[in-house]
Amino acid sequence: MPIVTVRRISQVFFLILFFWLCLVASVGDRWWQLRGWPVNWLLDLDPLTALATMLSTGTLYAPLLWSLAALVLTAALGRFFCGFACPLGALNQFFGWLGQYSSKPLGRVRANRPRPARVIKYYLLLFLLACALTGTLATGLLDPLPLLHRSINLTLAPILDSGSLILSFKPRHYGSAWLIGAVLLAILGLNLVIPRFFCRFACPLGALFGLLSRFAPWRIGKAADHCGECTVCEAYCEGACSPSGTVVTGECLMCCNCLERCPHGRIRFDAKPSAGGEAPLPDLSRRGVVMGAAAGLFTGPALRLGGLTGPNNNPNLIRPPGALDEERFLARCIRCGQCMRACPSNIIQPALAEAGLEGLWTPAINYRLGDSGCQVNCIACGQVCPTAAIRPLTVDEKRGRADFAAAGPIRLGSALVDRSRCLPWVLDRPCIVCQELCPVSPKAIFTRTVFEAIRDGRAKIMTASQDSLEVAGLGPVNAPLAGGDYYLRRSGRQQEALRRISVFEGNRIGLVKAPGWSAPPEPGEAVDIVVRLQRPYVDASRCIGCGMCEHECPVAGLRAIRVNSENESRSRRGRLII
Repeated sequence: MPIVTVRRISQVFFLILFFWLCLVASVGDRWWQLRGWPVNWLLDLDPLTALATMLSTGTLYAPLLWSLAALVLTAALGRFFCGFACPLGALNQFFGWLGQYSSKPLGRVRANRPRPARVIKYYLLLFLLACALTGTLATGLLDPLPLLHRSINLTLAPILDSGSLILSFKPRHYGSAWLIGAVLLAILGLNLVIPRFFCRFACPLGALFGLLSRFAPWRIGKAADHCGECTVCEAYCEGACSPSGTVVTGECLMCCNCLERCPHGRIRFDAKPSAGGEAPLPDLSRRGVVMGAAAGLFTGPALRLGGLTGPNNNPNLIRPPGALDEERFLARCIRCGQCMRACPSNIIQPALAEAGLEGLWTPAINYRLGDSGCQVNCIACGQVCPTAAIRPLTVDEKRGRADFAAAGPIRLGSALVDRSRCLPWVLDRPCIVCQELCPVSPKAIFTRTVFEAIRDGRAKIMTASQDSLEVAGLGPVNAPLAGGDYYLRRSGRQQEALRRISVFEGNRIGLVKAPGWSAPPEPGEAVDIVVRLQRPYVDASRCIGCGMCEHECPVAGLRAIRVNSENESRSRRGRLII
């Protein structure tokens, strides 16, 4: 079987595998949902993630040991991962083929000529690794595997599932998904101009593989120096590595097109140096190397000057359950979107401005979206995180039970009542939705009952009996007086038992029989309609910040009860001090 056919089969296999692992990273009880599938396996193969997290944290998360296989094979065979396994590389190659489909051979040669800009990816690699050295992990922004996971999880999958609802019970929504999708479309669209544009100029993982492939004993090169110079190999070279001249081994993507296309059979893959000469890497200037590294070492600390990870932290930034403290979280999160995809409530969202530039597209919770708050028995986000930025929890640990009873439950923050928007506080409207839905036992939200006279609720009695009366002068009342929360009280008799209203028809008011009056009111006597209000309060020592109250609050727009990150258990700095 021709090697190019093998390469195409491999690319299709890994691309299908990638989409399959994205599909099954959703919570459910079906066999094709999150039921033990190795959803992070391709991310675990990423040596750039492994290296960057080692630099930023000083540790290597055990599943990332899979990346050693990619490193060893690259050191032996060259950039085989780029040509045979990378799913984004396969998409780039397909779109590049579309862009060059009608081009003549000379036009293809021009499109595949080496360009000085290919050194940019090496400077980007230095920049990102230097940032990681200062504790700022930004590789996920450009690393092709997290980038494609994020793009598919947060844009393509929700769009495709919006009509069929095969993957989810309801359509899923993600903030800034348009921007994430636009980045992917730009990467794919640029291939129509220059094939493998991202791979050649901007891929930091490709740059890392390029540095390693310079040591590969087996590589592609010319078998003989006397070449017909037909440049057929140049027309089909995906890496623009000059196979007909001095081969730049670090740029060869192992597409193997030159092996198949050469009409004279003068291109080979073996352990001998190329007869036409070799260059391990493009020409990297010392100034560029120094500037790239220096920029990375400066950027990390500069991003933290605002104190967002310290005393100036944003209280509206709520991280998923199990997230490490903010500094360690940002040193591990690769922004892959796996936790957002797995969250059954659809409340984990890509952060935009709330986490600052350093936290762009990291997971943050938005309780206004989705189906509910953070479900108390759900631990999906920590189970799918590839770098343990969100550490895996058990249900007992999350709920503070059994062996974790002394530590208490995982707290995401604390709810606070906004009395300027809460219906019982500002509009004298009965509402106990937040208290009813609080899942904590004993409840973290409790109420205190008060009785308040409603506006325009004073009337004069025309006729009266023990259980009903007719009144006059009652103002317009926009409230369900017979709903069970409204009572009648004779004016000036504060100590007398209130009578609950059971019927309200025009000027006629019916009352619940018990307790009755000692004697019916006299005609002309004034009565007031009062409402029973159960005003909510939050016990911060019991609140876990699950957000059920905020999600279900009936106040539109800015909710009357909102959760912030104060009193979160992931950081001592976030404790609520009263």
